[in-house]
Amino acid sequence: MNRAILSQRITSILADLNRLTNALYAMNTTDIQRYPDNYEVLSADAALRAENIACRLRHLIYSTTNIKKEEYLTSAAVMQGINVEKKGDVLEITLPCLLPKRKQRQSTEYLLDPFTAAMSQYTREHPMPRFQHCVVCFSHIYCQDLPKRRVRDYDNLELKQFLDVAASFILTDDSGLLCDAYNTTELGETDCTRISIMDSAHFPEWLAERQAALQSITDL
Repeated sequence: MNRAILSQRITSILADLNRLTNALYAMNTTDIQRYPDNYEVLSADAALRAENIACRLRHLIYSTTNIKKEEYLTSAAVMQGINVEKKGDVLEITLPCLLPKRKQRQSTEYLLDPFTAAMSQYTREHPMPRFQHCVVCFSHIYCQDLPKRRVRDYDNLELKQFLDVAASFILTDDSGLLCDAYNTTELGETDCTRISIMDSAHFPEWLAERQAALQSITDL
């Protein structure tokens, strides 16, 4: 890459970092109790700026170094805390945040690319048969210490792209005839998303165990 072009791109990223810093300062001085709407706008702006910066830096790495995209994204998945593991008959995927809203391209790329790399690595290291007929459960977990009005409608979340990625590795097909989708909202210690994939025959047992666990937490 031409040095002048590289310098221009780095300077642009530095300018966005400065805007991100300003947004964080504004968040830090905003009274979340008195001005929750202002805080929400500021926090969303800061998060999206950070994700945009991360994506731009990734593309800069791909075009200016010998680091392979999949190699970098595998490390990014570890850094983000994306976890894939099999628990009994259920494949459980944990993403370290809530799923982005639809039409937020950079935000989706920030999470989707490392998720794809994590799924690729897991299925290489743990060969498994593809599900013939399955249920995919999206558990949207919101931090219990933050306002409950943050809970969003499922229709506003980007579910399809994440389902498509999972399907490409472990499902026969993600059509409605072979794959059922289930959404649930929970409160937890921190924001995250858990994707549980299982054969349809195991779904009633999984649902009963989940509801019993949530009831136990409520009783504490």
